[in-house]
Amino acid sequence: MSQTSLGLDEKTEAALSYLLFFVSGLVIFLLEQKSSYVRFHAAQSTITFLSLIIASRFLAIFYLGYFLSSLIDLLAVVLWIVGIVKAYQGEWYKFPIFGDL
Repeated sequence: MSQTSLGLDEKTEAALSYLLFFVSGLVIFLLEQKSSYVRFHAAQSTITFLSLIIASRFLAIFYLGYFLSSLIDLLAVVLWIVGIVKAYQGEWYKFPIFGDL
């Protein structure tokens, strides 16, 4: 792996793109110019977590949707951990559904 536009190791910067869910993903995606590996993980983080947060909050409005909202929040935490680990291991790991977007 090589250095990035921000001067960090690619694996470290890719893992950091998951740290604050979609916020860090968006910031790193906008700042990173050299590494397609980091940009992939940053884009995946942004799309995945922004979509899950919107869906969770929308479902939380409805009484019966509260349970589904909690499941989506749990899924987000699991994907957050998987994303950080896979990015730091140097894998181009695609999340189901969101990875292809």
